[in-house]
Formats: sequence, C-alpha cells, structure tokens
Amino acid sequence: MRPIDLLRSYGSHPEPTTAACNRIALLVAGNQPLYPLYLWWIVGGDWPVSCWTFLSTPLFAGVPAMARRHKLAGRALLPIAGLFNGIVSAKAFGEASGVELFLIVCALITLLAFRDAPRLMIALLGAIALTALLHGHYGAPLGAFTPEQYAPFRRLNLYSVAALSVFVVWSLLPLWRRMARR
Repeated sequence: MRPIDLLRSYGSHPEPTTAACNRIALLVAGNQPLYPLYLWWIVGGDWPVSCWTFLSTPLFAGVPAMARRHKLAGRALLPIAGLFNGIVSAKAFGEASGVELFLIVCALITLLAFRDAPRLMIALLGAIALTALLHGHYGAPLGAFTPEQYAPFRRLNLYSVAALSVFVVWSLLPLWRRMARR
C-alpha cells in the first residue's frame, strides 16, 4: 500500500465531521516539521527554538487514533492540541510573533465541528478564551528575535492562519450546513 493510501486510511472515519477534523489534524501535523524551515528562510534569528512546537505534533497526529475510540474526544483533541501549540509557541517566540492568531483557527474549528455537542463547544470556547487571557503573561520568550524579524514573523503567521482557516471552512462548513438543515 502506498504511503498516501495509508495516511488516508488512518484519517478516515465513518462520521463526516470527525473525518474532516482528522484531515485538518493530519495537515497540521504534516506541516509542523516544515515550520522551522519557514522561520529560517523568512525570519532568521533564533529559528531553532521552533523545535519546541514539535511537542504538539503527537497530539495532532493522534487525533484520528483518538477518534476511533470516541469521535467527540478525537474531534476535541484537535482544538486542544491547537491551544497547547499556541501556548508553547507564544512562550517560545514571544507574543510579537503573532502565533496567538492561531486561536482564531481553534475557535473556528470549535464552532464548526461541535454543533452536535453544544456543551463541549461551550467548554472548548471557554478554554480558548482563557488561553487568550494569557496574552501578556508569558514572560520573556525562549527565542531571541529583533523587532525587524518580528514583522515577517507576524506576516508568516497571519498568512498561515488565513490559509488554515480557509481549509477549515472548506472542510467543515458544508457539513455544518448539512447538520443545520436536519
């Protein structure tokens, strides 16, 4: 079996919303190893500190495995992994990097993927709001970046958030609309 077929099989799920969350999680997990390269190329500076973001890669990669056991737990792991990654990244890079913008994607996933579980949706949105309250409380970043380096850093993260948001909406909005018609 080809690697792409193995990946498709791993991310598959009989429930469409869960399958979409699995695809989103695998997209993020697959892109995380490239993030240090983007930073090195676009930002420079203390780019090796980006290896801290690899701490969340097993969480993203584990979403389909969790979803096999319990679909809502698997779906919930996706925004939780995003929150964890956001906290680690904000500490590693500093708030000026714009990594906290990824909380928008976490909220978008939560709003579109949990229509069938309103209590879980509210709990996850509460966790996202609490994470947003950490802004200004991370202390000194682990990496050293100059103000000149933070400008392209913010742009990189803004473009990444925009692209990921489009993928999330493309993946989940049709399913959300289908659920709304029921």
